[in-house]
Amino acid sequence: MIKRIFQGVGLLVVLALVVMVVSIVRFDKTMEELAPKYAAAPSQFIELPDGAKAHVRDQGKKDGPVLVLVHGSNASLHTWEPWVAILGAKYRVVTLDMPGHGLTGGVPNDDYSRDGMVKFTHEVAEKLGLTSYAIGGNSMGGGVAAAYTQEYPKEVTALILVDAGGLPRVANPNEKVPLGFRMARWPVINKVLKYLAPRNIYAEGVRKVFVDQSKVTEEMIDRYYDMNLYQGNRRATGMRFAMEYDTKVADRLGEIRVPTLIMWGDKDGLIPVASAYEFQKRIEGAKVVVYPDVGHIPMEEVPEKSAADVDAFLAEALTAGAVGGAHEGETLPVEHEGEVKPMAVSPE
Repeated sequence: MIKRIFQGVGLLVVLALVVMVVSIVRFDKTMEELAPKYAAAPSQFIELPDGAKAHVRDQGKKDGPVLVLVHGSNASLHTWEPWVAILGAKYRVVTLDMPGHGLTGGVPNDDYSRDGMVKFTHEVAEKLGLTSYAIGGNSMGGGVAAAYTQEYPKEVTALILVDAGGLPRVANPNEKVPLGFRMARWPVINKVLKYLAPRNIYAEGVRKVFVDQSKVTEEMIDRYYDMNLYQGNRRATGMRFAMEYDTKVADRLGEIRVPTLIMWGDKDGLIPVASAYEFQKRIEGAKVVVYPDVGHIPMEEVPEKSAADVDAFLAEALTAGAVGGAHEGETLPVEHEGEVKPMAVSPE
């Protein structure tokens, strides 16, 4: 009798474990599953020389000044749609999913390094016939945009860094690193993440990059979740997070000679606002705008204000046709309703 009871309890435990595993194991999602929801017009897929198929959107005013935008880690080109909706009336806005992200997914050469992303972005630009354009990037994409400007200085007319990566990590008093990012750096665990994908981990990650939680919708969480489950993306994330940090971008920031706008949320829990001023010190003539009570992705949290700043900056930069327009140590105000008026503020 007792033996049967133990056998029954054991069976229940095994069943419970099976249910738990099944509830969190997620296989890669396919293009057939995701395309109807995320790849409708104006999405297009551009085949590159190595066989990669880049998911790209080329929107806005076709004869306007060109702005190329690069998203951050584990995000997708959809993060820029709020800017596209505002800036598209005046600019031609090109967004793209980086290798190992969005609907580009895994790439044949398995190059998920910053240099690989620079090369990938340039190949897309060439395919689209772009020869002169501003480039911007958020987080990981900011480091890519800075490296791109260093690599192709004759093509880039202006640089926009939004809570950008690329500098050595510094202490962050507001640090709120999502669990998913931390797990991606843990040996062994980052291998398991190719198969285990609880939606709540992605939900936590999205919520932590916003201050205004009213901006975080279930639809947004679904988008981030689906994009990370697209075929090859989790494997690519594991490979990318296992790479050693390189200082090439940081070491060469002094080479950048195009007008540069640095934009930051003062409550960024991933990259502290102090990094904005470090970029400013290293890039001659760079301007800084800091948004109060905003997190890591201002283009989604405060799209109207941040897009207005981009418009004002590009209008000035493209009209001047020269480096800067700001003096060393100059910072843009945050309460301006889109009107850019330089004012002196200490970065300390």
